[in-house]
Amino acid sequence: MSGYKELVQSSSFWDDPQKANKIMKKKSHLEDEVKKISAHIRDFTDLCALLEIAKEEDDEQVFDTCCQDLQSLEATLEKLRIELLLSEETDFCNCFLEINSGAGGTEAQDWVAILARMYSRWAEERHFKVEIIDETIGEEAGFKSINLKISGSQAYGWLKTENGVHRLVRISPFDANARRHTSFASVWTYPEINESIDIKIEEKDLHVDTFRSSGAGGQHVNKTDSAIRITHIPTGIIVSCQIDRSQHRNRATAMAMLKAKLYEAEQRKKQAKVDEQEKNKADIAWGSQIRSYVLQPYQLVKDARTNVEIGNALGVLDGNIDCFLEAALIATKENK
Repeated sequence: MSGYKELVQSSSFWDDPQKANKIMKKKSHLEDEVKKISAHIRDFTDLCALLEIAKEEDDEQVFDTCCQDLQSLEATLEKLRIELLLSEETDFCNCFLEINSGAGGTEAQDWVAILARMYSRWAEERHFKVEIIDETIGEEAGFKSINLKISGSQAYGWLKTENGVHRLVRISPFDANARRHTSFASVWTYPEINESIDIKIEEKDLHVDTFRSSGAGGQHVNKTDSAIRITHIPTGIIVSCQIDRSQHRNRATAMAMLKAKLYEAEQRKKQAKVDEQEKNKADIAWGSQIRSYVLQPYQLVKDARTNVEIGNALGVLDGNIDCFLEAALIATKENK
């Protein structure tokens, strides 16, 4: 931390305000982490001292209480250890989360809605803000696709390992014969790029369409061409936004999504994994899933990458996905 202090106190520190703000945010985050660790060290020291006293005085009740507190502290430290894995530049960004239906028809479109609810419940439990940026409603139920923006501390860092195909097995409520169906949806996450990360987009490379919103928003939205669709011609990436009544604000949000996708595509190229990811993205079906959610004939959610599994599938679909996120983060770090 002394290096940060010397840097901040230098006379030229604020010559580049953008860079300076980025450093100040990082410094503030590190200070918060140091405070957490210091507090946990104090708690551990106090509990150890109390345990010694309880042993000397043969106080079984105090001893048992200390043991419980130590177990609780161990769980807290494990959580902190995982949070410290989120150290990459984009881990601190807000997250765009895109869910597309795959093989399975109406059942797959309903699966998209279930996944959107799962991630929304997870985010709300962390007091993150969730916004629907764009949606294409299914013919009978659910969504053909939906884009969410999840805003909160390290939102992208936590969700970045969710990329891939998610498989659902259940008795379909849309099947009159109550048969078991398997359906698929893809999840793709992108960081909201802040001003400290330079992504250059030429106006000549953009094709912009305006159209009337098909989602919620009231009569004003539906009667004016406020929704925006932007196509990045060199890459073919398409983004759209219809969340706001203002065409200007919808365009700003769509541009943020475009920057996020362009940045993520560049990162994938650097990691030499873009071909594999694009292949998986094109085939949202058998054999490509990262996680399976089975509701019938038994309940089980299993991650194919980490082998983490939970029998309480309904709890997982209610947003309890931390165990999968944590295991994937650890595995990703170990594989680097």
